[in-house]
Amino acid sequence: MRLLSLLLTVSLTLALAYYIYIPLPDAIQQPWKLMMLNAYLRTAFHVASLKQWLGYDHHTRSLLQFTFGFEGILKEFLSSESSAGAVPGVKVSDITFAGIPVRVYEPPAGGEGHLRRGLMYFHGGGWAFGTTKKGSYDITNRMVSDELNTVVVSVEYRLYPDAHFPVPYLDCLAAAKHFLSPEVLAKYSIDPDRVAVAGDSAGGNLAAAVAQEISVDDSMSVKFSVQALIYPVLQALDFNTPSYLQNQYIPLLYRTNMIQFWLQYLNIDLSLMPEFFVNNHSALQHSSLTPELRSRLDWNVLLTQKYKKNYNPVIVEKGSEGFLKKVPSLLDVRAVPLLAGPEVLAKCPRAYILTCEHDVLRDDGLMYARRLQDAGVAVTSDHYEDGFHGCFSLTSWPLEFDVGKRALRSYLNWLQNNL
Repeated sequence: MRLLSLLLTVSLTLALAYYIYIPLPDAIQQPWKLMMLNAYLRTAFHVASLKQWLGYDHHTRSLLQFTFGFEGILKEFLSSESSAGAVPGVKVSDITFAGIPVRVYEPPAGGEGHLRRGLMYFHGGGWAFGTTKKGSYDITNRMVSDELNTVVVSVEYRLYPDAHFPVPYLDCLAAAKHFLSPEVLAKYSIDPDRVAVAGDSAGGNLAAAVAQEISVDDSMSVKFSVQALIYPVLQALDFNTPSYLQNQYIPLLYRTNMIQFWLQYLNIDLSLMPEFFVNNHSALQHSSLTPELRSRLDWNVLLTQKYKKNYNPVIVEKGSEGFLKKVPSLLDVRAVPLLAGPEVLAKCPRAYILTCEHDVLRDDGLMYARRLQDAGVAVTSDHYEDGFHGCFSLTSWPLEFDVGKRALRSYLNWLQNNL
């Protein structure tokens, strides 16, 4: 009986270790902590998929019950109440800007005659998850507000499955225009020459797209002076860039997940996912994807050899006929900011772009930095050789990573010196 119990215990332990363990690059520090977090998220996905298959609920709503992202794990440790205690002087208000729910963080300093910085933040989560009202986003925005004497506005834009493109973008744009109005800036004592827009991952996509639109809108008397993009997702036409292939199985964002997020955002049938894996959706036969447009995301030109490595471009002659005509949003710069023309990029504010070596989105950020620089925009590229997707939000116990703390501090320092 003892032998049977021992064998059962050993078998279960080995099974658990097999489920948790994934090979990771040597550069990633604290690998087992990352594996444990990844196992939790994979389990959440599996349970949500099972619930949908059984007809209980949409898998995305089920994942929200796990408070998907990092807030679900951190909520017992990093609740809004505990973070409020960490920065007691910051005033927090949940209101609306142009009908869009936002959370406003006001620093203790300032007041009449003391103009402050302003920053609008768009959270990540694949346009499907996340909130800035809990966990790491809430803590980071409080830190920015307190340390940098900044009025921070985080936007609760609508999410999938209740909303598809362009709804999240339009929510963010409406909130941004309201924030930049002279009346609102004056109300919060914000210096109109020191207003930033920022976001991570899908939020970086929204921040880049909103910054482009505001930059070319002549009706706006006040525009963003800087933009900070944290591992932004910027294109959906090539899922065979070196970083997509190199990091396709590296947590916390797999290649499969990112393609699925794009299809959900653009309201494309998920059964078409195989077409995207092999770039059939951007085949040469699509006349609407002109050579000039292709050059705007040609990583063979825009990336240095360090990042191209030994990968070769995946270019398909004939793919899915009429695909881009059926899904025009794939060429819409509001969804795909990397496709913006040089005349638009030239008007964009100076930028901070953070990228991670072990992230499928690495090359999106690097290509955008290069294109902005080619257009004459000052860009600070902040690359982390030991970084992975999501590390920027992993800065507090029990899920603190050294690379996350370094990335957060670099972001704060850049805003301190450039905003």
